[in-house]
Amino acid sequence: MQSLSNRSKLVSNKKLSFMEKLYIPVILGGMWITFKHLFRKNNTLKYPEETKKFAPVYRGMHVLKRDEEGRENCTACGLCAVACPAEAITMTANEREKGEEGLYREEKYAETYEINMLRCIFCGLCEEACPKEAIFLTDRIVPTNFERGEFIYGKDRLVEKVDARIDISARQFTGKRKI
Repeated sequence: MQSLSNRSKLVSNKKLSFMEKLYIPVILGGMWITFKHLFRKNNTLKYPEETKKFAPVYRGMHVLKRDEEGRENCTACGLCAVACPAEAITMTANEREKGEEGLYREEKYAETYEINMLRCIFCGLCEEACPKEAIFLTDRIVPTNFERGEFIYGKDRLVEKVDARIDISARQFTGKRKI
């Protein structure tokens, strides 16, 4: 009989010997592999005490940056939301009122800015799209939670505190952009 793929194999129905029927060599071989692994170095980290060193290009938790004077960099242009392939970023813009010059850099600012961390794929396109260098992905790990609603991060979690700045100098772009 001719097969279409020419990959047919002849299967033999060889009788097993007495030792092969006992499976002792196979069991001893498996036990030998297990015994060898007992004396190898353990790769498990004791997490809270030991932490893994991340690569410099690791993309973790988002942060909305402030300028040197403590004003928010985000001008609610919406480019980060448009660039996000997972559609995880939503925002509403508002105009700055008199007396709020110390809070926002431009006349327009993001009144609400939310990132759904369950949808985010941490691709970094939001930080590449931002013309004001307002959003960055840091080396911090997104904390776990049991409730879905707690994974929607608003400005209260995203905007860096004035007295506790987050260093993003390794991720900040220096130089001219290549087009």
